[in-house]
Formats: sequence, C-alpha cells, structure tokens
Amino acid sequence: MDSTSWEQTKSRYKLGQFVQGKVEFHEPFGVFVKIDESDESLVKGLIKIPDFLDEGEMSEEMYPEIGTTVGAIVVGYNESNCREIYLNAKPSVLHKALVPLKIPALSV
Repeated sequence: MDSTSWEQTKSRYKLGQFVQGKVEFHEPFGVFVKIDESDESLVKGLIKIPDFLDEGEMSEEMYPEIGTTVGAIVVGYNESNCREIYLNAKPSVLHKALVPLKIPALSV
C-alpha cells in the first residue's frame, strides 16, 4: 500500500473511533477482523489477545468465531507494514468510547 492510501485509511479509521467488522482468522497473538467492506482492501483490524478482557486470561475457546461481527475501538496503526489497524475490545475501553461521561467541574 502506498503512503497516500495508508494516510487515507488512517483518516478513515481515526484513533478512538468505534468500528465493527467480521472475524476472518485467528492467530496465537490475536484475531484479525475485516473492517473494510470492500473485497479488495488489504487493511485488516487486529485485536491482540490482551485487548479482549479487562481481567483474566483469554483462552482459544473464548476467541470469537470466524464470521462473527465484533465491535472494537481503533487504538493504533502498524506503520511498519501499513496494513493493520490495532483494535481494542476490552469492555472498559468500549464503554468509555460508547458512553462518554461528562464529569462536572469541581467547585473551588
């Protein structure tokens, strides 16, 4: 992917943005998600294993099934290969992104 296309991809999938995609395949280090609807897209979302649970260990039996739609938050980009967008699916991260809380200023 050329640098212009990669920059366009990053502007389309901004940090902190909620995205949904279908699980395409599993690896020992994470789950790859198709977040771009176009069939020719080379860009994949990657949810690393530690980015699924707030607490505890993730086992292979807990991986979402291939073909399942999952939601996650964009947390980074793989600049070395320009083909992976890092995602986070921890409940606490999803909650913060989907339910923004306004905390009143403390009066002095």
